[in-house]
Amino acid sequence: MGMTFDRKMVQVTDSFGHVFTGECEALSPEYCFHEYGTEEEGVLICKHLIYASQIREIRELPKLSVIRATETWQQAGAYYVRIQAMAKKHHITLRAEFDEHDQPETKYIVVTDDNFPVATARMYPIDEQSMMIGRVVVLPEYRKRGIGRMVVCACEEWAEELGYTKTVVESRDNKTEFYEIMGYEAVGDAVDGETFRCIRMEKAL
Repeated sequence: MGMTFDRKMVQVTDSFGHVFTGECEALSPEYCFHEYGTEEEGVLICKHLIYASQIREIRELPKLSVIRATETWQQAGAYYVRIQAMAKKHHITLRAEFDEHDQPETKYIVVTDDNFPVATARMYPIDEQSMMIGRVVVLPEYRKRGIGRMVVCACEEWAEELGYTKTVVESRDNKTEFYEIMGYEAVGDAVDGETFRCIRMEKAL
């Protein structure tokens, strides 16, 4: 089953109703038995292992792409998503939304669907070991499809390639479960920001 979707962009719904989106790595029963002690075919999506018996639905998303936005036109997609899904909804001014961390050296991930930007995140170093992931935004009509997890996972992979050993997020206090599922742990108490109450969370890569 999984081999059919190997190295393809897919969306998987597991038996618990959780949705994961990303490039599929198909794992043979032999590999799963050797690595995880379970002789069953599985798929790896954003570092999350799902066995065949746990898959409720899997479907290919051929028009979905993840872009490391290094050019102006790609970064414009990141800005569009942030304005439409956050600034407009929460009445955040452009000056507040695009702060001192939106610099030429800032790195952006953009997810497109048929070349239209639908999700984004930005990342920048906070010390020699740690990369901050922020402004994780998905257009409303694309939420609850696992795309937010895919964006964060893409940031983590990029940070790891650049030599960083830890990623940090400042999660809204009502979104911590999203990051906990991805392996993040809260450090410190909630702090009131300009728009949201946030909790710092960290993950070792």
